[in-house]
Amino acid sequence: MALITDVEVRQAYQTLKHAVSHTPLQYDRSLSEKYGATILLKREDLQKVRSFKLRGAYYAIHQLSKEQLANGVVCASAGNHAQGVAYTCQELDTKAVIFMPTTTPQQKIAQVRFFGGNKVEIQLVGDTFDRSAQAAKEYAQEQQMTFIDPFNDAQIIAGQGTLALEMMADAAAEGYQADYVLAAIGGGGLISGVGAYVKNTSPATKVIGVEPLGATSMQVAFDNQGPKALAKVDKFVDGAAVEEVGALTYAHATAYVDELVAVDEGLVCSTILDLYSKQAIVCEPAGALSVAALDLLQEKIRGKTVICVISGGNNDINRMGEIEERSLVYEGLKHYFVVNFPQRPGALKEFVSEVLGTDDDITRFEYTKKINRGTGPVVIGILLKEPEALTQLLANLAKFDPEYINLRDNASLYTLLV
Repeated sequence: MALITDVEVRQAYQTLKHAVSHTPLQYDRSLSEKYGATILLKREDLQKVRSFKLRGAYYAIHQLSKEQLANGVVCASAGNHAQGVAYTCQELDTKAVIFMPTTTPQQKIAQVRFFGGNKVEIQLVGDTFDRSAQAAKEYAQEQQMTFIDPFNDAQIIAGQGTLALEMMADAAAEGYQADYVLAAIGGGGLISGVGAYVKNTSPATKVIGVEPLGATSMQVAFDNQGPKALAKVDKFVDGAAVEEVGALTYAHATAYVDELVAVDEGLVCSTILDLYSKQAIVCEPAGALSVAALDLLQEKIRGKTVICVISGGNNDINRMGEIEERSLVYEGLKHYFVVNFPQRPGALKEFVSEVLGTDDDITRFEYTKKINRGTGPVVIGILLKEPEALTQLLANLAKFDPEYINLRDNASLYTLLV
């Protein structure tokens, strides 16, 4: 299987350099001080469609014949690849039918319509990207249209690699030599393109691929010595929630990627909030993966120069409540319990005074009084000021109700709340 190298990436750049934004490579003082390293951010969230996906889609579609363009194209995407295809088809006056999972955030669907205008038809099919992609491929074959793969395609990989060409040139111009480059992995198109360029021009630079903990499809492929579908996917990091990587992207990853890292979705949420509050950077979950991984690599990167690819900024503002909730849970500050309360006046006051610490706060309280019972169950959410306060809280809870339930230990019930 032939691999893309820096040669193909340079060829793609000649097509793309006047069509896409040359996004900045920025030194980040806050992250650099936090990790004792030189942290540079490749800001693909500032791309025209707010993600790197425009690069691959634009390049791949521009390679089609006039006949293929006349018939139109089909793609499947959780959002960002779709926006790149929509933008390109509007520019080329070409029809596109875009399949998206039914779980795609509305913000991304609206952006596809915005960029594609009357050249785009959207079909919401399947609960996951992989189900949507299967339907898209079948439709393309039936209608004799060209399927634009989101990652498992040589031209897509070459196009995505152009961001690495830019960032490595910019780093050199500023006097930086990158020790590490971190980029997200969903299907593997980005890491393949980045790895292809970096490893063929700066072999000493380590390339690290970052996956969400709930969708480690590339790690499973590495373990299985080939792509293999995940039995279950956590769709929270929707831009990287892929059941199975491609054969081509797997081949590139095995050749060019030095290490894979899996990041908890809660840490991704904390990173999104930190980037917004400290640097005014709006990241989608997949876009924050590379920066979140710094927390897991801090011993390794101390004193080093690290480039993190912020791959996209298409975050639905309606998700911010869930993002904050997941962050608090991950940081050990928010907890949920089912507690049996005595059905008598003063029980809540007793709970507050005897169970809660001085700085603890009740964030959720759901109680239904049961007739002819001595106690009634309460679903209660508690916010701590410091994670260390949990030990005392649990001891106090055990005294108040020895049979209390920590919902963190019951995944099915816990997902109803978080």
